Formats: sequence, C-alpha cells, structure tokens
Amino acid sequence: MLAEGALEPGTPAAPAAPSPARVRAPASGNLFRPISAEDEEQQPTEIESLCMNCYRNGVTRLLLTKIPFFREIIVSSFSCEHCGWNNTEIQSAGRIQDQGVRYTLTVRAQEDMNREVVKTESATTRIPELDFEIPAFSQKGALTTVEGLINRAISGLEQDQPMRRASEETIAERIDEFIVKLQELKQVASPFTLKDEALVITHYNRTSKQEEMLGLQAEAPEEKPEEDDLRNEVLQFNTNCPECNAPAQTNMKLVQIPHFKEVIIMATNCENCGDRTNEVKSGGAVEPLGTRITLHITDPSDMTRDLLKSETCSVEIPELEFELGMAVLGGKFTTLEGLLKDIRELVTKNPFTLGDSSSPGQAEKLQEFSQKLDQIIEGSMKAHFIMDDPAGNSYLQNVYAPEDDPEMKVECYTRTFDQNEELGLNDMKTEGYETGLAPQR
Repeated sequence: MLAEGALEPGTPAAPAAPSPARVRAPASGNLFRPISAEDEEQQPTEIESLCMNCYRNGVTRLLLTKIPFFREIIVSSFSCEHCGWNNTEIQSAGRIQDQGVRYTLTVRAQEDMNREVVKTESATTRIPELDFEIPAFSQKGALTTVEGLINRAISGLEQDQPMRRASEETIAERIDEFIVKLQELKQVASPFTLKDEALVITHYNRTSKQEEMLGLQAEAPEEKPEEDDLRNEVLQFNTNCPECNAPAQTNMKLVQIPHFKEVIIMATNCENCGDRTNEVKSGGAVEPLGTRITLHITDPSDMTRDLLKSETCSVEIPELEFELGMAVLGGKFTTLEGLLKDIRELVTKNPFTLGDSSSPGQAEKLQEFSQKLDQIIEGSMKAHFIMDDPAGNSYLQNVYAPEDDPEMKVECYTRTFDQNEELGLNDMKTEGYETGLAPQR
C-alpha cells in the first residue's frame, strides 16, 4: 500500500523563491558546521519570502550543517506570522554518491522510535510487515525520527479521507483500518522492520532505472546480450551449398577451448545433395608471434588429443617427408586421428594422382604413404607431428595441463617478412591511420 501526498493536511505548495528584502547571514567560519546545540555561532540564515497560503511575506530560515558520520545537508524552514502556516524541508548538499544505500532497522523497543532519520526525497521507505511503501519523490526530504516518519505517513493518508468517504466509502474504510495499524506500530507492541539485528547498512550499485530517475543518465542504455548467452546459443543463417548451390542453412557456435582461446565453429548441411561441411575460425586477433607445435607420437592414446588447425596453419610429418601447406583442408577442430585420416583421404583420392594422369611409380608411393600413415594412427610407428601457424591461432591439447607435456614442444617465433606478407600484415596500418593521406593512384 502506498502513502499519498507529502505535505501536512490542508497545506499548499512550498513557498516561492525568497525575496532579498531582508537577509541575516550567519557568522563567518566554515560553511557547513557539525550540528551541535552548544555551538552558539551556528545560526540560520533568515530570508524574507512569499507565503503561498496567504500571499503575504513570511520568513525562510536556512541552516547549513553537517551530520556527524554522515554528510552535509541544508535544513530549510518557512513560517508565516500572518496565517500561521509553516513548512520544513531538508536537502542534501553533497554530490550524489557512487552507490545507493539501504538501511534496515528492526524496531523492538520504544527507544527505537526516537532514532533520528535523515530522509531525502529520493529515498523509498518500506515496512514489510504491513506491505507498506512510501515511494521515492512522493515526499519532501525531512530530518525527523522513526516515529516522525510514521506520523508523516498517517498525515498523508488522512489528507484526502473526507473526499474519499463521500465518493469511495469502501476504499476510505480500508485506509482507516490501515491508519489504525500504523498507529499501533508506534506502541511497538510487536517488533517490525523499517526497510535483521538492530540496524543493517547495505551499499549497492544502482540500476539503470534508478540512474535515470535521479537524472544521472538521459535514457536507459541498450541491453547488450551477455557473453555467456552467445556461448550457449547456436546461431543460424541462410547460405548456399558449395556443391550444388541450393539454399542451405549454416549453424554457427562460439566455443571456449580450455587453456587456449575462443573459436567459431560453422557447419553446413545441404538437404538437397546431402553434402556436409564444417569449418573452424579463430575468434581472436592475429597473435604478435607465430607458433610452432611439435608432438612426438609415441602411444596410440596420442590420437585422441584435441586439435585446432586454423586456415593459416601448415602441417609437417618429417618421417613421411610430407608437408601440408596453408589453407589446405581449411580450419578444423577435431582430434589428431581425425586430421590424419583427412590427410590420407586428401592424398589418396586426389584425381591428379589416379588413373591415366598419374606418373609411373606414383601409385606405389601413395600406397606406401598410406600404409605408413595407418601405422602412425595405430601407434605401431613413432613419428613427429609439426603444426606451424604464423598467426598463432592453432592448438594441440596438452594432456598433462597445466604441467608441461614431455612429448610436446611449443615454440613462439617472430614472423618473417614473407609470412607477414601472406597474412596481409605488411600493408596494414594500425597507428596514425586517421591522419594518413589516401594513396595516390
């Protein structure tokens, strides 16, 4: 239930801007002095201003003070000697803090009702036991007590009760019942919480809606998708089959490889011709150094190692005098066994090495190569497997991670001019390009 209104019953709006006709300034010294009854020099500033009740001149008193262990505030009080109307208000004199603050008080004794409270107009007051809330900016700021907060809420609820009894009697009766509950709280017949030890202070980061309400940002920023959502979601987009050019759908997913980096896996399945293709691309930038990974294959279990081969990576097996250049087979995320089988299929089923186009003795060499490759896959032949990636975006699983793998060697090296040329880095200008002149043609 929400409290309505913030002024005393029958009071008009706040007084108009003060007139400079009569001003009494306080004594010289610090502008904000700690609040104290013993400080005789701390006197309010009196300003003659217009009363909005009788439209005659009254007096506004401003007191600049500092509450110990809190901050600077401005206490203003207006009184009119002609009609007797008065009004008080409190405003914060400091900057808006970086974090919001929440005070939770459990009222257990009558003494708790006398606790001093500084409530600004942006504060929200709640009493969970009654499901009661005074929303922000519905009341002016006040320097009062816990009992004063409840009295102020009661006054706000009683303000329009005569009109409600005439037009909406049922609602008026329910509000009367609720006012009785608020009055019973002042007797502290049972503990209640003023929104669990006596006083709990919690600092929190403001939400975008709260920032906008306080005027700290013009409008709520656009919500950005969380990074975790992209990892857990498979994105789909339409494309054409590379074989039959029929419309097909490509699935794309962002995957985090442990002890390495993020990669993008794309797979296309054509329902027209049944062709299936997959490709892996690095999710990061070109590394400052190239990477050369050398694995000594000594056991059949090495075939189960996860492997990421980027499109810029070349593969070499010295024992077979075999070298696979960059961009061949594209990017792949598979196992060592899967990549070796792809290499065997690529070599043995190459149309230029079969039939009439093959040279004498070439078939025997391919058969011998295939047999040795099968021996490496089965673990009966030891060999070295080398991955050389100038972009540094390839990966071979270390089964001993985070410890070093005794059978694997990872080397980082500075790229040559030719390697940078192949990657297109020599003509790439990353500094001072804003002021650079356009190339002459």
